[in-house]
Amino acid sequence: MYTVRRTDEFDGWLHALRDREAAFRILNRLRNMERGNFGMVAPIGEGISEMKIDYGPGYRVYYTRIGEVVFLLLAGGDKSSQRRDIVKAKRMAKTIRSATK
Repeated sequence: MYTVRRTDEFDGWLHALRDREAAFRILNRLRNMERGNFGMVAPIGEGISEMKIDYGPGYRVYYTRIGEVVFLLLAGGDKSSQRRDIVKAKRMAKTIRSATK
């Protein structure tokens, strides 16, 4: 069993989604993540991974691992904002890691 925590940035993005079905699917994937079923994910560098949700415009969730069993959700987006979202997630992770040292 894993612990999944969310940043305010991630929660803001999720709550702003107009597509309720998309939000439901994303939340379902997060529940699966807590159980150890990460599904379609890929490392994108600097300790960040991208979870792909195969629905709508191709939603993405960016997260980093903290310790052995805690995952912190940094940001979300879709295929059209992928480059910007990756830059933002890496910047957030770097800031968080600096603050916890």
